[in-house]
Amino acid sequence: MEPKNFFQVLSEEAPDVNAAFFDLTNKLQSNGGLDAKTFNLIYIGIQASRGEVASVVGHTMMAKQAGATREEIRDTILLTLMAIGINGVASCLVPALEAYDR
Repeated sequence: MEPKNFFQVLSEEAPDVNAAFFDLTNKLQSNGGLDAKTFNLIYIGIQASRGEVASVVGHTMMAKQAGATREEIRDTILLTLMAIGINGVASCLVPALEAYDR
């Protein structure tokens, strides 16, 4: 049996909280200051610095759909070396590029 992801459980266990969370994220993404590509590249950098592989992979696909290049994904993750060190790059670079290449 494949494990449920966080958002599946959240929507089943707390649908109102899930709806509020996605309402907030939609408002942040459509606030007007950042286009979708830039928003997702920034988010990838933040999540890569935290070592959040699943989030990086998911937002890699969103950034790709918004026009991000493979090199932009790569360099966004590599940039975390300056702020946080090797951990985020070590855990996120390969899965993100593999997701991009699918």
